[in-house]
Amino acid sequence: MTAPRFQFEIHATDGKARTGTIRMRRGEIRTPAFMPVGTAATVKAMKPESVRATGADILLGNTYHLMLRPGAERVARLGGLHKFMNWDRPILTDSGGYQVMSLSDLRKITEEGVTFKSHLDGSRHLLTPERSMEIQRLLGSDIVMAFDECPRADAPYDTIAQSMRMSMRWAARSRAGFDSGAEHAERSALFGIQQGALNEDLRRESAQALQEIGFDGYAIGGLAVGEGQEAMFATLDFAPGMLPADRPRYLMGVGKPDDLVGAVERGVDMFDCVLPSRSGRNGQGFTWNGPVNLRNAKHAEDPAPLDERCPGDCCTRYSRAYLHHLHKSGEILGAMLLTEHNLTFYQQLMQAMRGAIAAGTFAAFAADFRRSYLGT
Repeated sequence: MTAPRFQFEIHATDGKARTGTIRMRRGEIRTPAFMPVGTAATVKAMKPESVRATGADILLGNTYHLMLRPGAERVARLGGLHKFMNWDRPILTDSGGYQVMSLSDLRKITEEGVTFKSHLDGSRHLLTPERSMEIQRLLGSDIVMAFDECPRADAPYDTIAQSMRMSMRWAARSRAGFDSGAEHAERSALFGIQQGALNEDLRRESAQALQEIGFDGYAIGGLAVGEGQEAMFATLDFAPGMLPADRPRYLMGVGKPDDLVGAVERGVDMFDCVLPSRSGRNGQGFTWNGPVNLRNAKHAEDPAPLDERCPGDCCTRYSRAYLHHLHKSGEILGAMLLTEHNLTFYQQLMQAMRGAIAAGTFAAFAADFRRSYLGT
């Protein structure tokens, strides 16, 4: 029997929290799901098989960076992104829209799209909704993201409104561009992205526009851009509920472990963030008792494992003292071990949330997590 192109089933709910399964041709994605970020066709300091061993069902790749190097056409000639990076499970590719904001000094926005000045060599590139769909098709993405603009949350209201409405026009063009690649569209999915920053009325307008176009899943964009957790949670109190209940809800670029718990509490199903891998390269390990800075001198003679509850190699075979030594010495092994640990911790956290939702004990789990992780 042929696996479905895209199917989402909710198995259980507990308050607003949901657990379910996304079924695609390259495999199942258990939700709530955390996607490790493989910006340039690699999760830094990790082999693909090691990423899978942490429990990850899906990875994220970056359209903007891959279009610049090695180039989408080259990846296509080499058999697509899955073959190129040796990952045979689903891949979600972001559309390049976030770079519209993060590389603001290197771009110009028009109704047509965004002209970027490459941060690599200064060359100019035009990224439009149609070109974004083409790049993601060449990469062979399983979940394709609509092209959008992501303004800062503290931008003036009128600026945010204009940006959101342009993103909705771009969403319609993304839908048409995605559908024009019939063979790829028949085996992949397209997600729309809700915008509107912290404004409930703009979020509602955006959600309605996206549903009129129609998407397989819906992302909540424009958060985790400096507004702080309190403002993000206040927005998540209403934003997910504006999106179809029978489709996955993906909060882009989030976040810290306590962000994930709070967002699942508010009805979010999917996440991505560079934090666990970036922190691993910089000496920070995530544990059930909170983050640990292994560069701190107090760990220099500590024989204890980083996290006694972690089953991974980092915690069962190595001490905090050794991890401290590796990071103080700038050894590559330090980044490898701690990145693997952090990704394992994130997947453990997602698994624990799925179990608590299924058991109807998510509120107690969240309270226990906050007491342990945040000390509250």
